[in-house]
Amino acid sequence: MKILSKLITFIALCCVCSTAQAQYTDVINSNRPGASQSAFSVGTKVLQFEVGPYMIKEKRELYPKYEVSGYGVDFAAHYGFWKEALELNIQGTFQKDTQTYPSSIVDVEYGRANFKNLNIGAKYLVYDPHKNKDNKPNLYSYHANRGFKWSSLIPAVSVIAGVNYDTKDNPYTAPTVEGLSYRGGLITQNNFNGGWVFITNFIMDRIGSDQTDFHYILTLTHSFNPKWVVFGETQGIKSEFYADNLLRFGGGYLLNKNLQFDTALTFNTKNTPSVLSLSFGASYRLDRHKDKNNVDNGTSAKDQEKRKSRFKNEDKRKKKKRSTNFEED
Repeated sequence: MKILSKLITFIALCCVCSTAQAQYTDVINSNRPGASQSAFSVGTKVLQFEVGPYMIKEKRELYPKYEVSGYGVDFAAHYGFWKEALELNIQGTFQKDTQTYPSSIVDVEYGRANFKNLNIGAKYLVYDPHKNKDNKPNLYSYHANRGFKWSSLIPAVSVIAGVNYDTKDNPYTAPTVEGLSYRGGLITQNNFNGGWVFITNFIMDRIGSDQTDFHYILTLTHSFNPKWVVFGETQGIKSEFYADNLLRFGGGYLLNKNLQFDTALTFNTKNTPSVLSLSFGASYRLDRHKDKNNVDNGTSAKDQEKRKSRFKNEDKRKKKKRSTNFEED
């Protein structure tokens, strides 16, 4: 009860101290296929599910040598309520594998299955640099809309807080870790012109237990068009129980405004142990969002499509006019 009361108090203080407003979009804004979270919430009355089965192999070359082969699933559910900037979520990873210790006589195998992590929490957008600013395009300059803007260096900022639950004798945690522990973190997000987005996550996990983990995740994504997106990511993990530096690459495809498919490859560059994982996933949302203020901030997918269509029509008219003038000359 003390953990829940502190979490509620933390969220309430964020809501009182900030007047930020999240940017709801007409198309799904998934955290997959990367491991980082975006700074923006899903929007009020939006329920979003994310799931990603994966296969994993690990190999430790130094003593004690072992190999791990198995599979698992990452999952998450997000729900926005009360304020546009507030989101509740539950996230976790369940893995089942076989850990094999080689021997000159008979290899020793251990079957393992449990949650590598399971947490429930909240995210709140405390600062949005685009709030109350005119983000509509310059109708007189195509290059002005595509060029670099110094204001894009100012990121959106969110805070997260929650609790973890670990079962007794969990093979993926330190031996003495059991029950509830805290988690908290900071998220930043920069949206640049040309479809580039840069996200950072800094998270302290399992606070109050015998295994306090620090995570940092840096993610760079690029959308080639409204359907396809690619990303690159680095994730650092540091604790007395486990430390690693993971690299992750992949992409996603938007089938429709509420459904996205994705895939990613994860690996590292060390051998204590080496890690190789391949995942396939999907994100789906139930959208019941309504804009209370009916304010057009010019960031919706429909607005973007209208702008692209307008730019294309303008280019066609200019080309046609140049062609007509050339024929007259």
